[in-house]
Amino acid sequence: MTVDPLSDVLALVRARCEITGVLRAGGPWALRSGPRTQVKLDAVTHGTCWLLAPGRPPLRLVAGDAVVLNGAGPLVLCSHPEVPPVEESALAGAGTGSTAGSGPAPPEVFHRLGSGEDVTILGGHVDLDPAAAAWFTGALPDVLYAGASGTEAERMRLLLEGIVEETAGDRPGAAFARHQHAQLLLLHALRAGLRDGTELRPGWLRLLADERMRRVLGAVHADPGRPWGLRELAAVAGMSRSHFAQRFRELAGQTPLAHLSQWRVRLAEQALRESDTTVAALGARLGYASESSFSHAFRRVAGMSPSQYRRTAAPEG
Repeated sequence: MTVDPLSDVLALVRARCEITGVLRAGGPWALRSGPRTQVKLDAVTHGTCWLLAPGRPPLRLVAGDAVVLNGAGPLVLCSHPEVPPVEESALAGAGTGSTAGSGPAPPEVFHRLGSGEDVTILGGHVDLDPAAAAWFTGALPDVLYAGASGTEAERMRLLLEGIVEETAGDRPGAAFARHQHAQLLLLHALRAGLRDGTELRPGWLRLLADERMRRVLGAVHADPGRPWGLRELAAVAGMSRSHFAQRFRELAGQTPLAHLSQWRVRLAEQALRESDTTVAALGARLGYASESSFSHAFRRVAGMSPSQYRRTAAPEG
């Protein structure tokens, strides 16, 4: 029996998408923002604009489009690529949005640029568990584009309409509804990126864009403690060992067994943070023959022993 690897990953990193601001602009306008360490999501709900990001041609965004921004910057949203931008930090009200961990509150940052309302853009951020954030973001491109013409477009359009409606209204449960819509918007944006796959960096997300590799990850996630070897993994993919190993490395940037070890360590880190399971019991559950072999594998990936990690990750006080 296989499981859903993408759901596993999103749960492991505790991905939480929050809509935190709205930009309304008209006429000639341009807004520049600096690079952020936090993953950001922008979605156009009305009109059109351009996104300028380093190292890529200008990207025209239309109503229904969304982009997941992974540390990219400086970025410019504009009516035309030749309009001189103003700095986001110079706008009135900048920095007054919802704070991380405050729950799904209404967006508090409302920017207006130019004259009129030719375009409306929802902005949000994606909170991740700091302990797993680098592993998650390492598989994302700087800019992940989810277009309004793709197979996810209709669902994304409905979600965007729902966010706008819940933001404008005053119905009971509006904050909860906005949060759920934002979570699903992130999911559909990731799915749109999986369908294309060409702009994804080597890693777990690019593996999921390949149907045969997705089966392999599903099997591994369903039973991470099984003594998986190259032969068994290739059989799940329905490929020869040599072809499977080559294709896996092309997509993941590492060997199948190295990826398996990394996933096991991610699971181990979560267990060490959240439970009092002994190191020996945890190693046995994840398929290691001895505590020492588990500790060696853990140190190779995490840079410290399981016991050291548990002490480091323990909350203060």
